[in-house]
Amino acid sequence: MTPKQKNYENLCEGIIEKLAHRGMEGYYCKDREEANAKVKRFFTPDCSVTWGGSETLKEIGLLDDLLEADTDYEILDRSQPHPGLTDKEFYAKMVTADFFLMSSNAITLDGELINIDGNGNRVACLCNGPDNVIVVVGINKVVTDVKSGIDRVRNIAAPPNGVRLHTGTPCEEYGRCFNCLTDGCMCCQMVITRKSRQPGRIKVILVGEELGF
Repeated sequence: MTPKQKNYENLCEGIIEKLAHRGMEGYYCKDREEANAKVKRFFTPDCSVTWGGSETLKEIGLLDDLLEADTDYEILDRSQPHPGLTDKEFYAKMVTADFFLMSSNAITLDGELINIDGNGNRVACLCNGPDNVIVVVGINKVVTDVKSGIDRVRNIAAPPNGVRLHTGTPCEEYGRCFNCLTDGCMCCQMVITRKSRQPGRIKVILVGEELGF
């Protein structure tokens, strides 16, 4: 283990302690392969699994595994056709899924999750609905406090997401936040998760690698 890797582990152990005080479970994985395997160990036979938009989940290989593997899980992928169901009916299934997977735009040293969303479906499922929420967070998303977390999301995470999604927002064009109110605005909802009333419902997997935006 390199000094940097040991430092990441020490840093995350402190955050995990803070998460426990906030009713959330925290875990540390040294790399994306370990994180991928860790997530799967939470799944139960015949469970339903869905997710919010996340480059992190793609980068650890989890989405490919879920979509390509022959499993007993009920996979609820909103990007695929859902015959016989309207979009609203399909979303209702997502909200009542056994497991909701996501990343977090930032996490503070004190164990607070910071998420900014456009349509709000991702943060809605984080707040209420699915029985279990598993949040996979790369070390690059650790911040000192809520303010620095919001700044990080707006000026580091949002601009490349704007490029990826072709939002037409100023941050897509100029690479920094202009606090816009455009039609493609990705910063419509801001949610700070400081505690889970249902102990253990939210499980945070911290990864000792840079992942996502």
